[in-house]
Amino acid sequence: MSGGAVPRLVIAAPSSGAGKTTVATGLMAAFAESGLAVSPHKVGPDYIDPGYHALATGRPGRNLDAFLCGPAQIAPLFLHGAAGADLALVEGVMGLFDGASGQGELASTAQVAKVLRAPVVLVVDASSQSRSVAALVHGFASWDPEVRLAGVILNKVGSPRHEEILRDAMDSSGVPVLGALHRAEQARTPSRHLGLVPVAERRAEALESVRALAARVREGCDLPALLALARNVPELPDRPWDPGTAVPAPAAGAGRPVVAMAGGPAFTFSYAEHAELLTAAGAEVVPFDPLRDERLPAGTRGLVIGGGFPEVYAPELSANAPLRAAVAQLAASGAPVSAECAGLLYLARSLDGKPMCGVLPADGRMTQRLTLGYREAVALSDNALAAAGTRVRGHEFHRTVLEPGAGASPAWGVTHPRRAVEGFVAGGVHASYLHVHWAAEPALAERLVAGAARAAVPAAGGAR
Repeated sequence: MSGGAVPRLVIAAPSSGAGKTTVATGLMAAFAESGLAVSPHKVGPDYIDPGYHALATGRPGRNLDAFLCGPAQIAPLFLHGAAGADLALVEGVMGLFDGASGQGELASTAQVAKVLRAPVVLVVDASSQSRSVAALVHGFASWDPEVRLAGVILNKVGSPRHEEILRDAMDSSGVPVLGALHRAEQARTPSRHLGLVPVAERRAEALESVRALAARVREGCDLPALLALARNVPELPDRPWDPGTAVPAPAAGAGRPVVAMAGGPAFTFSYAEHAELLTAAGAEVVPFDPLRDERLPAGTRGLVIGGGFPEVYAPELSANAPLRAAVAQLAASGAPVSAECAGLLYLARSLDGKPMCGVLPADGRMTQRLTLGYREAVALSDNALAAAGTRVRGHEFHRTVLEPGAGASPAWGVTHPRRAVEGFVAGGVHASYLHVHWAAEPALAERLVAGAARAAVPAAGGAR
């Protein structure tokens, strides 16, 4: 079978909270445990769900976001991630037809399903309905004839009698029931202020949760029917995205500068394609954990600090004074440093009163207000990450504020209801709340690696 015809399903729902992640992760784990190579994908900018997908499948969880990357990139990125897989499962975002606010179907699960020519399985929360489930499904099946709603999984079913009533109602809908999952308290995953608790913070417990989900799905879903549905798909005409062609190859004989990439429980937000692009551009990408490592990786000449939960780990991050000093020393040397959201807060003077790296003249604190949404942005000056005038699309998702929110040289001019500029550019530092998908603008990775290659010898004492 050619790569373009990889078996695939989209797991969607009428709304958030119906159980998409529960069902999608359970299906991924169940199929993987059966011996299939399962490629996991997530619609939208979410970083946390892909961590559970990766745990379930043993492959990187990848995002498909038509706003951040453009609709034309969805199929190539999908084929890149699904290379060599026997089955690809795509978890949707919000409700099936919900996308970027005020922009029609853009970035919706429905749009991604149409681009991928993939059948959709709708996860319906049946906890407070009986016969009405058929009317609900009928509406979703008929709303957009280009979306192939091929089956339903009933979730949160109360009892065998409740399941019988639901199945009887669905008999006349023309949409088959491919599974029914009864309520199970033990399979729940803990949440907090930005959603599920990431895998990196509870790996042993998360593994048990995934195994429990797989067992529930095997018991309650028709896996052979779902697999047959996934295999009944047309070939995609697109070519897989390739990081090796997205950026120019490094010059022959050029060294590979070390670009350190923050990870561990405090910094779990990163798109898999970022490390791939950095590597293709000529970097040696070396992960490190700011909660544990007291030095940067040996030979570090560039630094990437993505998103995560520094507010949860502020005392521990602050207590690692040797690493904070090493980061500040690297930034002062002019080496390129890219920091997004959590990274921005880590570079600040303080977070909730705890000293951070002191690279930026700003202080962060936790609030009750959620900042969430897509943004369009433009680089206002030449910097370590982007040339002046570079236009990108990004996403914000945090409950913290940084005061001030922008430096004398801001990182971006942004479309935002309350501010026109955002972030900090200083020397080789580019720090911002904005999450950007580099597959949409590979020159960001290329520019950062080029800057790392030109950087001075790492400061003494700053590397491990």
